[in-house]
Amino acid sequence: MEKKPYTKPVLTRQHAGITNKFAPFVVSRHKDTIDGVSIDALVKEHGSPLFVYSHETLKEQYASAYQAFATRYPKVQFAWSYKTNYLKAICRAFHRLGAWAEVVSGMEYAMAKSLGVPGNEIVYNGPHKSPESLRQAAVDGAMINIDSFDELPELEKIADELGTKVDFGVRVNMTIPGYAMWDRFGLNIESGEAYHTIKRALAHQRLNLVGLHTHIGTFMLEPKFYGDAAKKMIDLAAQLKREFGTTLKYIDMGGGFASRNRLKGSYIPTDQLAPDFDMFADAICSPLLDHYPHDELPLLIIESGRALIDEAGYLVATVVSTKRLPSGTRALVLDAGVNVLFTAFWYDFEILPTTDKGLFTEIHNIYGPMCMQIDVIAEAVRVPFLEKGERVIVRPVGAYNNTQWLQFIELRPRVVMISNKGNIDVIREAERVEDVIRLDSIPRWLR
Repeated sequence: MEKKPYTKPVLTRQHAGITNKFAPFVVSRHKDTIDGVSIDALVKEHGSPLFVYSHETLKEQYASAYQAFATRYPKVQFAWSYKTNYLKAICRAFHRLGAWAEVVSGMEYAMAKSLGVPGNEIVYNGPHKSPESLRQAAVDGAMINIDSFDELPELEKIADELGTKVDFGVRVNMTIPGYAMWDRFGLNIESGEAYHTIKRALAHQRLNLVGLHTHIGTFMLEPKFYGDAAKKMIDLAAQLKREFGTTLKYIDMGGGFASRNRLKGSYIPTDQLAPDFDMFADAICSPLLDHYPHDELPLLIIESGRALIDEAGYLVATVVSTKRLPSGTRALVLDAGVNVLFTAFWYDFEILPTTDKGLFTEIHNIYGPMCMQIDVIAEAVRVPFLEKGERVIVRPVGAYNNTQWLQFIELRPRVVMISNKGNIDVIREAERVEDVIRLDSIPRWLR
């Protein structure tokens, strides 16, 4: 039998019973494989830090979400949210499963086109659509959802120049009892802003309203709010049909579904708190089915991102140093920080050693390698007594980290994907200094 590593004795006061709001004492756990692949082997081959994606988990999440909606509503289409993770392999994986592309900038629109997504399978949202990208979207027949009245003249100009009808949708926001309104994006329903903008647009002979879009928030934990939003969009659609004879082709409910990550300050783990896809689907589909005759059902578009990819992503990191803080709290410094884990600012990740370190844990602060005070991965987290050179796994990290990561102080690491057959493929190479400075230039007078 292999000898267990020595663990320094630590006295920890225990509180039994229901009076302990911080939950029961938790013994150490570890994770040494991802989808059956050894983490040691991954690091040996690809280095540390290392992002690892499970294609199997990605497929399972998508299948679960699609089934929840498709079994409740006969016309549903998912559109992959590029801003959540626009690594090419991630986007291609979702497109192969049947998802369209949902983009919020000219850059993301070009990314979707480069992957071969046809224009009529691109949903173009966002508060800033460059004139060039807006024109391209109109030519391609993309689903353009205008975000403000100021986008209207530009779209009218494009339609006149093309000499053809251009389909468009409108993003709306609304007051939902019990929830803080996201009023920065879209046009408000209650104030009449959405109605009057649509009325103005319909006066232009070459603009054709085909859809309504909303995105009520992010990391949503209450499905009822989606039902309330759907009812308000249905009411607006009914008004438009009465007054202008407009029949919508689609209603886009956006995304924002919570993943199984854990928001900072939450006592209850999100895996016990976050609704499943069935609950979101019930809230959204029921009002649509109650209102529309079966032969007039609009296409329901869902733009979920985080809930589809977060659990599929892992970060493997290595302890590069340890220390005792003046408070007595032990600290670990990892070779990955907020430069590659931007969501550490609002999530309390699960952090596990990759080897069995015995039963007991100690309170630690975990930092990254940045020469910045804000580079904090986790505070007051229980992990075993780890030493320099040992590794941890951080999860779930699939959403937003590979789009919001920073080139700052350290180079960004390699990203790999494990297929459902256990094959390991590099889907993004590690950054090199040459990549960082390639676009720089030195003026002649400084040479």
